[in-house]
Amino acid sequence: MAATTNHDDISSSISCILNEKRRPEHLETLKMFTNSLRDKNYRDVVDAEIFSTLLKVFSRLKDDLLASTDEDPNSVALQLHVCAECFRALRNSCVQSSRNQSLLRELCFIDLSVELLRFLHANPKSWEGVFESLRCGIQFLGNLSVGNQMCKDEIWRRSFPGLLLQLLNVDDEKTVSYASMVLHTCLDEAKVEELSQLKNIQLARRVMELCGNRPELDWTVLIATQHFLKSSTLVENMYSAMPPCERLTLLELISAQLSGGESLGDGISPGVARFLASSFQKGGGAILSLANSAADEPLQEALTVMSLLDVLCEMTSHQDEFTFLQDQADLLATTVELLKQVHTIGKTSQNVFSPAQNFDGQEGDQESRGSPVTSFKAHLVRLVANLCYRHPKNQNKVRELEGIPLILDNCRIDSNNPFISQWAVLAIRNLFDNNKKNQEVLATLERRGQADYSALQDLGFGVEERDGALLLRPTGKDA
Repeated sequence: MAATTNHDDISSSISCILNEKRRPEHLETLKMFTNSLRDKNYRDVVDAEIFSTLLKVFSRLKDDLLASTDEDPNSVALQLHVCAECFRALRNSCVQSSRNQSLLRELCFIDLSVELLRFLHANPKSWEGVFESLRCGIQFLGNLSVGNQMCKDEIWRRSFPGLLLQLLNVDDEKTVSYASMVLHTCLDEAKVEELSQLKNIQLARRVMELCGNRPELDWTVLIATQHFLKSSTLVENMYSAMPPCERLTLLELISAQLSGGESLGDGISPGVARFLASSFQKGGGAILSLANSAADEPLQEALTVMSLLDVLCEMTSHQDEFTFLQDQADLLATTVELLKQVHTIGKTSQNVFSPAQNFDGQEGDQESRGSPVTSFKAHLVRLVANLCYRHPKNQNKVRELEGIPLILDNCRIDSNNPFISQWAVLAIRNLFDNNKKNQEVLATLERRGQADYSALQDLGFGVEERDGALLLRPTGKDA
């Protein structure tokens, strides 16, 4: 059978494939059809009967593949190439054509395609053409779903969660990328809610694992940032099931989202922010184990605590969407208490929390610069400053927790905590802003450390020592 060159003869040529033993010429006929579908004018008027005939070819091909064995590799290879070409034709037919999308859905191509993809995934990857067929089949489902809600819903029903999870675990980068595209295209608020169920959480975790291990796969990052972070239920269930290394990936994505200049109100839900704050309150103390331990598990836990702290600092810094964190129960108290513990441990003995004055990188602080506690204390001070910004209740809370002397004692430069003195100055400003009781604390405060308060001059204040007590004095012209 000669390859067809006339569009009008394509239908009859495809029909012939049904009644003949599979031959290379059949592949050429399908390639002609695939190329014809690149033409929008042809694509818009292609006869529905051609698709009906192709469905029969496809169904027979599925039966042949199911009956295939390794005894005739050439026959299997031809069948797989024909399968891939059928998928290519279907893929091309869906481009900017809601008519063809709906027609293919009504003809039950989705059911047949999903069944074929399951078979291809389960069979030997040594078969020539398996990955080609997988890729083309997934691309077809992707094109079928674009802009067509009914197709999205049908694909989701047939492939979630099992097939999607299987395809995301295939050892082929393009297959995983195309499967990620299908998942991203199908997702919406209702489907994310379904994904959030504990029985389905493994699929979400696989997406996060790919974000960490294969960051070049843009689709998985888009899934996480555009869908996952909007659901506090999904984030909470994922986080609870994740080991520390996967939690770090999630927190890194959140941090990137916060600093990416996107509209946060449409990016990270308030529930996610509240959950992360609660997680920091519950698990923040894990970092203290590093004072006496260098084991891998405490290190991973400590890195998670540090990442949580970084995220909370970003959320409370000029992010109007997260001002409610200032009212998060016990977040401020946890932060001040952890700062006290870290500060005390660092003074009690020489350890990773001890301050250093080495800025040449030669000794002392060199190892700690690469540890998770580098800048940890500085970030604690920063979070206190942020939580007290124009918030009288939190200002008073720090005073009640005896946190003012603690903040003042961290005005000193510490090479293990870059910028800690600047954050301490900001915290002092926010603590004393329109709060006379906090300012009066200095009148009776006994000096508790060798603190450097010269930076306070930038805020219009001077600190004087009289009879062992510290006095805060305005330095402006009207003083």
